[in-house]
Amino acid sequence: MSNDNKKDTKSMSVLLGAAFLMATSAIGPGFLTQTSKFTAQYLASFAFVIVCVVIMDIIAQVNVWSVIGASGLRGQDIANKILPGLGVFLAIMVSIGGLAFNIGNVGGTALGMNALAGIPEKAGYILAGALGICIFLSKSGKTLVDKVAQVMGGIILVVILYVCITSKPPVGTAVMRIFTPEKPIDLFFPMITLLGGSCGGYITFSGAHRLLDAGYGGIEDVGHFRKSVLTGVGVSGTVRILLFLAVLGVCTSGAVILTDVAATIYGAGNPAAEAFRQAAGDLGYRLFGLSLFAAGTTSIIGAAYTSVSFLKTLHPFIMKNEKWFVVGFITFSTLVMFLVGNPADVLVWVGMINGLILPISLLIILVASKNKKIVGDYKHPTALIILGAVVVFLAAILGGKTIYDSVMKMFFT
Repeated sequence: MSNDNKKDTKSMSVLLGAAFLMATSAIGPGFLTQTSKFTAQYLASFAFVIVCVVIMDIIAQVNVWSVIGASGLRGQDIANKILPGLGVFLAIMVSIGGLAFNIGNVGGTALGMNALAGIPEKAGYILAGALGICIFLSKSGKTLVDKVAQVMGGIILVVILYVCITSKPPVGTAVMRIFTPEKPIDLFFPMITLLGGSCGGYITFSGAHRLLDAGYGGIEDVGHFRKSVLTGVGVSGTVRILLFLAVLGVCTSGAVILTDVAATIYGAGNPAAEAFRQAAGDLGYRLFGLSLFAAGTTSIIGAAYTSVSFLKTLHPFIMKNEKWFVVGFITFSTLVMFLVGNPADVLVWVGMINGLILPISLLIILVASKNKKIVGDYKHPTALIILGAVVVFLAAILGGKTIYDSVMKMFFT
């Protein structure tokens, strides 16, 4: 093989690795648990939320990756160039959101181990954290992250496609409810939760920062960034739709199954895996355990990697000891999950927390897209800026409404 072919192969591997790092960071345990819970609660009307979230996800991520690619700068460095100190604020916010996500990821991986092999959740927390640390401490850690992300992403897609076909969902009803959802006001909370789980917090930056680390950056590489992000969003969006249809098929197949799933969802345990047991028996349950384990493992890596990538430019000590900060990040997440427990509920609330970060981070990127000191001669498409501004507005409104409702419910009911 010639040197040029080797370089092209390596480039494609890096681009796919970044795409799948973002996709599998999004397709984490929270993604799977949230989608399953809300589908059982809202049934076909949840199709409206799914479509809205996928569209907003594409708009947000293409904006972020394009500007990061054109500038060759990390998200926090872009923010600091807009306003000194803003990058520190963004880095702390994203890192806190990433920590919250990682706590949920450890819990989700344990849920997967429990469904796959019957491993107790407490032991699963320890094993999940240890696995993430081992991958990072390996000699070829970054290359291994790329490969693991691609393989795990493929496993998740195949498993969910199989169960989607098995559960025979009412596709026609779901399509109708995209345009005529029942009780649309009630869909605000799940929408901001899913948006946070798809592109909130660290997820938006995960693959883009990975490409910067691989040596990409500059106006000439914007096309590579967009190709990679569209691949990742395509994978995560496809999985989201298939998972929704799979669980919808389970929930609408009969009153007894609906009752069983609802009872599982509103109690403790593993709601997503239980829905797959209803669809495909014990095999479906084990396979979903495998996909949840795969999603959790890659999300632990993605959350830790990207959160520390925000922190490491804040101080030379963090930059010098990046690997050990990642180890500490995973260890702390594991300890918190071990002490807190109840991973299913944690996974839902984590999505909402990160959904609140999205409008701030996306607004920073949109402002940067018009700053020549940051992007040089790059011309960011006006259509993307307008659509991005709409997403910022909607995410801020949805987040504000969700916080207000949560506070009112907490203190006045």
